Amino acid sequence: MAKIAFIGAGSFGFTRGLVKDILTFPSMSDATLALMDINKERLEFITKAVQRIIDEGKYKATVVATTDRAEALKDADGVLCTILCGEVDIWGYDITIPKKYGVDTNIGDTRSVSGVFRALRTIPVMVSICKDMEKYCPNAILLNYTNPMAMLCRAMQRESSIQVSGLCHSVQGTAGMLAHWIGAPMKEIDYVCAGINHQAWFVKYDWKRQNAIPLIKQAILKNKKIANEEHVRNEMFLALGYYVTESSGHNSEYNWWFRKRPDLIEKYCTHGTGWNPGEYGYILKHYRARQKSWRKEIQAWIDQKGPLNLQRGHEYAASIFNAYLGGEPFEFNGNVPNKGIITNLPQDACVEVPVVANRRGLNSIHVGALPPQCAALNNVSIAVEEMAVEACLTGNAELVFQSLCYDPLCAAVMSLDEIRKMTKEMLKKNKAYLPQFKKLDF
Repeated sequence: MAKIAFIGAGSFGFTRGLVKDILTFPSMSDATLALMDINKERLEFITKAVQRIIDEGKYKATVVATTDRAEALKDADGVLCTILCGEVDIWGYDITIPKKYGVDTNIGDTRSVSGVFRALRTIPVMVSICKDMEKYCPNAILLNYTNPMAMLCRAMQRESSIQVSGLCHSVQGTAGMLAHWIGAPMKEIDYVCAGINHQAWFVKYDWKRQNAIPLIKQAILKNKKIANEEHVRNEMFLALGYYVTESSGHNSEYNWWFRKRPDLIEKYCTHGTGWNPGEYGYILKHYRARQKSWRKEIQAWIDQKGPLNLQRGHEYAASIFNAYLGGEPFEFNGNVPNKGIITNLPQDACVEVPVVANRRGLNSIHVGALPPQCAALNNVSIAVEEMAVEACLTGNAELVFQSLCYDPLCAAVMSLDEIRKMTKEMLKKNKAYLPQFKKLDF
């Protein structure tokens, strides 16, 4: 009988979807589902929701709710992490303080100033989860959904013996979007996607074993609706020759090209029909709105009349756990240490590459060298992330500043002195969440 632990189970969307998927596999239909969250109210709501899924599907699974992480982890076979560290107000400073210095952020959970500071707050908690796993379930695998994905996974993979991979929707989501653009059934598409999280590249994209990258270019150039759907990513593709994962809203923050002047934000970041909001702080506004509505929304879901949709969704986690428990091997794109997998990215950096899950665990597939124009952008992001992770693990405040000196968005709009002032201000605002930093001035 399998045991799957959910750390941060109060993330309703993820937990409901993942539970539904897990229970569709015979290897886990009678599993113990251990839900852990520090918020007792959210834990109570999600426990009711999970129990409804179990009851409606007539599964033999058992749900256990706890605020004790050790209890949730004890003897687990698999662990899912969907935590968020810090209150909405502290995320607000991630957006508003950089804005004073010219850094215009609209999502802010993965890279640039907001991504680095979210990592500084979250890495200690993630590493402590791994240390608890080493004690209570050393053979379990950890699948992480929390951002900033690359920095969190890098820290855990560096500091722990636990098998860790981060999962993101962007690879399969983008693959499906491109197939739709060229009119191809997804079952006829084969691809190789590799790089780093939110900045991985479709270095191979074939339809019926024929290179379909020219068809993607043709679709963008000839179809105004497609061209308008992903302004930023389409511009990057036309310049660099390979399509990048994750939405234009995210990618506009990861380079020098789109958010350094108001006219460029207006041109590239406000008129796309995809998820590409132009206003800064979009995600912050979203979270603040959800603070007021989540109770009604989850209760309405629990009380809804009629049957639930219990079909398996498109997330990878359940298939990975099933493979690890002895089911059919499963290939996915995951975030793993670069052990020579991508030869022109740094050794041990966290990369997003094809991985096969089976009874041995997580087995990465060799990719080789990325196209140099793609590796160049990845290497800049990795340099920032490596410094930020080192700064967090060692409590080196000056290294936080130095990491942001190389952040493309900061470097595009700020002087070194301005970056130093902003970093000091951010460190002071985050002081309560950064106990590893004994000295915040430098």
